[in-house]
Amino acid sequence: MAPGKARSHRSAHPTRGATRATVAALAANLAIALTKFLAWLLTGASSMLSEAIHSFADTGNEVLLLLGGRSAKRGPNSVHPFGFGRQRYINAFLVSIILFSVGGLFALYETGLKIAEVLRGEPDELLASSWWWVPLVVLGLSLVAESVSLRTALRETHSAREQLSIAQFVHESRAPELPVVLLEDSAALAGLVFALLGVGLTLLTGNGLFDALGAGMIGLLLIAVAVLLGVEMQSLLLGESATPQMAGVIAAALTSTPGIEAVIHMKTVHVGPEQVLVAAKIAVAPTQSAGYVSAVIDAAERNIREAEPMCTYVYLEPDIRRAVYRAARGIGSGN
Repeated sequence: MAPGKARSHRSAHPTRGATRATVAALAANLAIALTKFLAWLLTGASSMLSEAIHSFADTGNEVLLLLGGRSAKRGPNSVHPFGFGRQRYINAFLVSIILFSVGGLFALYETGLKIAEVLRGEPDELLASSWWWVPLVVLGLSLVAESVSLRTALRETHSAREQLSIAQFVHESRAPELPVVLLEDSAALAGLVFALLGVGLTLLTGNGLFDALGAGMIGLLLIAVAVLLGVEMQSLLLGESATPQMAGVIAAALTSTPGIEAVIHMKTVHVGPEQVLVAAKIAVAPTQSAGYVSAVIDAAERNIREAEPMCTYVYLEPDIRRAVYRAARGIGSGN
């Protein structure tokens, strides 16, 4: 492969795979949320209500991600000259807020109410219900559905993350949808385990405190995931550079262009998950004409976009390396 033509493993557009994973998670979460809510109505189990709210929140989150992807497709205008790609980051950040408030804080609130009921000695609705077995069935089916959703997300991320671990992929990915779905599905599976333990131990021991503790663990889990997601999305909103792999490909595309002697310095920033702005100062020969330099810049821009199609905006500034300039002018090192 010719120099400058090597493709970074980040160049593959993940939007299609992200959309499939998001739609799969949306369908799974909506169905699960309805069954969990029904189980709570029948039994009054706090863990089931916390899980139902969690699943409804996740359903709303998937809708937000899909809407963000749709809004991000709008082209640039005079007010937003670099387009609307960051809309996807904004919606993903809203997801973290929903997870924290609607999911995590509500679960902790429900935990407090349940513990107060247990301390007052009030009869436990789950233990008194003839439908006590329903939460166990719902949680079992939910585990299967969430596992399928997580498997879909993992399959869609396989080509994108290559040798990266899931944790590294979540941290390094510049596209928010797949990391969000991965975190949500992982949290959902862990939350189901907590709920199953809470309900199961309550039924085995006759102590409603276990159900309350299960809801509390779900709340703490969701808050932890929300904080992690919020930190990652905040970094993307502030503007992250291209990955080292992509930056290397861009630099190689520049230096392989005839007429460019070196890259003096280069800066990149994601203006969207699949839109990168490149600003670089390049060294050219001091004896070349303006017309020649202009042609070199045009060729360099073409090379960059061929090597990395995500480089939507490219701004190159020609310059002369100081040592070369001094030599061309015959200026001694002591002057």
